[in-house]
Amino acid sequence: MPRSVVVVGAGTSGSIVTRRLVDAGYDVTLVEAGGYDTNPAIHDPARAGELWHAAEDWDLYTVPQEHAAGRRLHLPRGRVTGGSHALNAMIWVRCAASDYDGWERSGATGWGWSAVAPVFEAIENDLLPVTDDYPLTPIQRSIVDAAVEEGLERNPDYNGGTLDGISQEQVTMRDGRRVNTWMAYVRPVEDAANLRVVTDAEVHSVIVEDGRAVGVRLGEGSEQRDLRADEVVLAAGALGSPAILLRSGIGPRADLETLGIDVVRDAPAVGADLHDHLLSPVIFTTREPVGPPQPGVSVTQTHLFWRSRDDLAEPDTQPIHFSVPMWGELEPRPGTHGPGDGFSLMAGLVTPHSRGSLRLSGAGLADPLLIDLAALEDERDVAALAASVRQARRIGARPALAEAWGATEAYPGPEVADEDVEDWVRRTSITYHHQVGTCRMGSDDRAVVDPRLRVRGIAGLRVIDASVMPTITTGNTNAPAAVIGEIGARLVLEDAD
Repeated sequence: MPRSVVVVGAGTSGSIVTRRLVDAGYDVTLVEAGGYDTNPAIHDPARAGELWHAAEDWDLYTVPQEHAAGRRLHLPRGRVTGGSHALNAMIWVRCAASDYDGWERSGATGWGWSAVAPVFEAIENDLLPVTDDYPLTPIQRSIVDAAVEEGLERNPDYNGGTLDGISQEQVTMRDGRRVNTWMAYVRPVEDAANLRVVTDAEVHSVIVEDGRAVGVRLGEGSEQRDLRADEVVLAAGALGSPAILLRSGIGPRADLETLGIDVVRDAPAVGADLHDHLLSPVIFTTREPVGPPQPGVSVTQTHLFWRSRDDLAEPDTQPIHFSVPMWGELEPRPGTHGPGDGFSLMAGLVTPHSRGSLRLSGAGLADPLLIDLAALEDERDVAALAASVRQARRIGARPALAEAWGATEAYPGPEVADEDVEDWVRRTSITYHHQVGTCRMGSDDRAVVDPRLRVRGIAGLRVIDASVMPTITTGNTNAPAAVIGEIGARLVLEDAD
């Protein structure tokens, strides 16, 4: 009989693991909490904003963030085949080589740059299209010109070894349509005899018997049902995977006992070390019309990497640029041609020092997760993000935007002086959708998973997703999550030999 595996989560990592195990002859059941990706907004890059708060979004929120003006931050996460790669801007960033070498130095043996670089190349040359071969819209071309006027260099390939500079985004698109790992890896084998895809099924917990994972429990109460397997792979993301472990009795003993959850293994770091990239908006209205989003054209096409201090070894900021005013919770301020004419330079922090946690409020699926990013708790994060905001203000005031487009800063606006930007950052920062760290891998006793992504103390159970990152990467986490999926699948196959 072929070896059976349940993979939980049809997102970036889970889809890759599924394909590799199916190809190897495993009997695979892929479980996804959401439904199929039938919403047309998923496939048209111009409509990605429609997916927030939609049925395909877990629509999670943090607890009030003490250092971010007491706000509860919205954390969009994909609840659909494709996972968060069905909702995001499809930006593909290998990140800095030093990120992965840092993982290895911290105890994640085998995860250094020399090991992961060939995996990036294989992904990009195999099933997943990664391209910057698309025309920039006029406003995006002018943003690039303004950044060069500000003193940044044009970087033609930020995935070529140097991140610094202003660049056109490399994205996972084909013919103006989104391509994610669900589409590229799983859909072509969806009818394989050794694959079953179970949708609209939320995993409550892992079934552990005599120290070994033997399946997963779907739902609860009268709708509960069990799926048995030889192995279980959690790929539910940095918020989903630790929540499943905690409901399974794998986590901090005191927290579990308080909630009446039987302790299967005391693992204090499950849900700990949560961190995320942050953005803060700098919004401009324009005299000249930018125009509405066009079908097949993403509203973000450029970004930049920049060091807020000269002594940094790698960039600590990554602003992302939108061809629309990203008002969010801000009051729209109409320009000459109305509130739709403008653009946003979203200042970005990509090396956060703050660390938060994820905990349960109860043992049931309906009990809300207590997600605390500890956003901006560390003053170094505030300083870096504020520096990025100030840079964005300067870029927007350069001739390529201020003169050619009549760009006028709507937010923070002239009423916010440069010395008061730290307060602006605390009042407006939002997630960059890159949570990591809650199932950290390493070689120490506190690590949740070992470098082969096996949950410590539980046989037959792995976590293969962004939650295992010891520290967040210098850039978008989707490409690193794909690498984690490829290497994780390889580790499953090697350990079965």
